[in-house]
Amino acid sequence: MMVGMYQPRRNSRSEFVPIRTLSYHVRLWGQPRTDAVPMVMVHGWMDVAASYQFMVDAFSEAFVSQRPIIAMDWRGYGLTTGPATDSYWLPDYLGDLDALLFQLCPEQSIDLVGHSMGGNVVMMYSGARPDRIRRLVNLEGFGMAATRPSQAPGRLGQWLDELQTFQKGELDLKPYPDAAAVAQRLMKTNQRLSQDKADWLTQHWAQTDAQGQWRILGDAAHKVVNPYLYRVDEVLEIYKRIKAPTLVVEASDDSLTQWWKGKFTLEEFHERLKAVTDLKIATLQDAGHMLHHDQAEALAQLLEDFLA
Repeated sequence: MMVGMYQPRRNSRSEFVPIRTLSYHVRLWGQPRTDAVPMVMVHGWMDVAASYQFMVDAFSEAFVSQRPIIAMDWRGYGLTTGPATDSYWLPDYLGDLDALLFQLCPEQSIDLVGHSMGGNVVMMYSGARPDRIRRLVNLEGFGMAATRPSQAPGRLGQWLDELQTFQKGELDLKPYPDAAAVAQRLMKTNQRLSQDKADWLTQHWAQTDAQGQWRILGDAAHKVVNPYLYRVDEVLEIYKRIKAPTLVVEASDDSLTQWWKGKFTLEEFHERLKAVTDLKIATLQDAGHMLHHDQAEALAQLLEDFLA
């Protein structure tokens, strides 16, 4: 039996905002209001703003009617466009977010939500701009494993090598013959993702090129390693500056263990989180890293309760 494509309950509208030499694609649900706290949501690595659609659909009407909801495609993802680059830097995401907030809600405190890489970004931003954030939600944004200064020469060398590899086209993302193949890729990556949602996500996660092949809307340069090491001591100082009540949501599958194989654990992450003054940690059952796809209803309820 054919499965129909997922039908959103709440349609978003698109706007393109000029910031920092880029044309930033922003999805908006609800109407702009100066008397309400906007909720701003940022996505993770190799994802797009539309990824939050299932969670937005799961929010109650009372919750959605109280606030504008904003999600954006990070630089190098989705429909955001700008000058070509061969490397991406974490501080640029903070700069983009800061510029976007200045344009869209310059006078308002916001509720800030980030998933995965986006979760890491919102934690750093909330420490750098603590008075900007009313409530903070980090979905599976763990940061990176601790490093040692002795790793610095090797990391810089790796970055230089990967820049050359990128220039040769060896990091290019492979194309897919049709939309069905993209949907299959999404379901292979996340086995909880249903066919109807995979078909819908495909339309936003990829698009056809001039040859009729489907290409992921993510710049291959995102695969180039960061030349600078992740410094836990610096991160902890930033965490200490976070003023907003903070909710960290983890999936029951423990993706950290799957990725890092013991080099970075949930216990280490929780130890770092002790630097955050006002913190809650919640675990979402029967969910993997893409928990906003796996358990959209349960996650929406968790956020509604926390952001009330």
